[in-house]
Amino acid sequence: MPSPDRLRAMLLGAAGLLACAASGPASASPRVYPTGVTIYDPARAYNSFICYSAPDGATHLIDMDGNEVRRWPHAGLPGEVIDPKLIGGKRGHVFQQLSEGPDARGGIFSDRTVGELDWDGATVWEWGEQAPGGMARQNHDWARLANGNTLLLVTVPRAVPGLAPPELGDQGIYEVDPSGAIVWKWLAGDHLDEFGFSPEGMRYLQEKVAHNPEEVWGYLEINDLQVVGPNRWHESGDPRFDPDNLILDSRKANFIAIIDKKTGHLVWRLGPDFPGSEYVQDRRILEKALPRPVDQLSGQHDAQIIPEGLPGAGDLLVFDDQGGAGFPPAALGIYAGSRVLEIDPVKKEIVWQYTGDNSGRPVWSFFSSFVSSAQRLPNGNTLIDEGMDGRFFQITPEGEIVWEYVTPHVGKRTVDGKVFQDSLVFRAQAVPYDWVPEGTPHGEKPVAEVDVSQFHVPQ
Repeated sequence: MPSPDRLRAMLLGAAGLLACAASGPASASPRVYPTGVTIYDPARAYNSFICYSAPDGATHLIDMDGNEVRRWPHAGLPGEVIDPKLIGGKRGHVFQQLSEGPDARGGIFSDRTVGELDWDGATVWEWGEQAPGGMARQNHDWARLANGNTLLLVTVPRAVPGLAPPELGDQGIYEVDPSGAIVWKWLAGDHLDEFGFSPEGMRYLQEKVAHNPEEVWGYLEINDLQVVGPNRWHESGDPRFDPDNLILDSRKANFIAIIDKKTGHLVWRLGPDFPGSEYVQDRRILEKALPRPVDQLSGQHDAQIIPEGLPGAGDLLVFDDQGGAGFPPAALGIYAGSRVLEIDPVKKEIVWQYTGDNSGRPVWSFFSSFVSSAQRLPNGNTLIDEGMDGRFFQITPEGEIVWEYVTPHVGKRTVDGKVFQDSLVFRAQAVPYDWVPEGTPHGEKPVAEVDVSQFHVPQ
């Protein structure tokens, strides 16, 4: 099982990110704060279980009341429940990282085996020793396919053509069949000329990896891999959105791209350069401006095409961290705040967005400069993981918070000899009730929002 320290290192990605987390915006969080469910309106929320891997090194399944209904003693990057339709109707199976390898570089190099566990924690499929070098090195994402194969986002230590060091943490995708054979693969470093880097950006990247040894951790930091899935664009004749194609995004390089599964080449891309350098913070202006062209994304996570059957189906949903990223670094707004964007991928226009302002708070009240996720729900709400502080919340389309939870499952890590408490959660997943064994208990007790001006620690 990966150690909690290694899990946290993998989530943070590199020594530079560790320093950022220790000294950056997360330090603005209260030292003492409530955990568990703090807001809940069952009548307007989409009610489900929630799955997430925490800094304690375990994967937790909670109900809407915050009660833990299952715990698996392994972490995942991410740890997620598998749709029963993809595994013959079996309920309550999860994907986990199962064992750590000996690579002294740690982080994204260290994952030895990954696998599928059942509800009781028994391993039903494990992979990694069959991988090149005898280690899976899976990180940041995975997907089970309808044909029974598994897609894995992996690290591949190798020399990358066009970049100076002899070996980098290149990232790639393996499709692995149930027997463990790799039946399809893709390597990011073979496609540098397709990512849209300007000459200045390419020179910046070359100098960055040449003078910063920590870049062996992943010079692109691809943090997301999804199957495009059935969509209205392909049905109307656009081959770029073939359901079998793959969508991914690079946190460090500020681009989102679709890979043609047949050729391996990029057929659609958003970024890395965007018009303008700042996004408008005033909600009234934004409301008048929608839809509007996509402006500067930075450090984004969890890009996905919203599946058929959900509100907004076919649009792109992404958590735009607005954290430092880019080759060279993108200019960001003066007031730090993250946002969740729904984008028409053909027109490349923002059609819906969420910032802290939509919940009646300043934009900086919602901010995670790295990690985090967003998921569209069947009733039109959106589940958001504000990952740096382990806060999950569900919003209506208008931005009203109808459920909020803060993880109590924290860990500790050491950076430069100092010990820090950590609540980091890479991704949170809403899990329908019928994805787990029938009869699994769950609660739906309303929780009214507390007036924080009147809430005090007893003296």
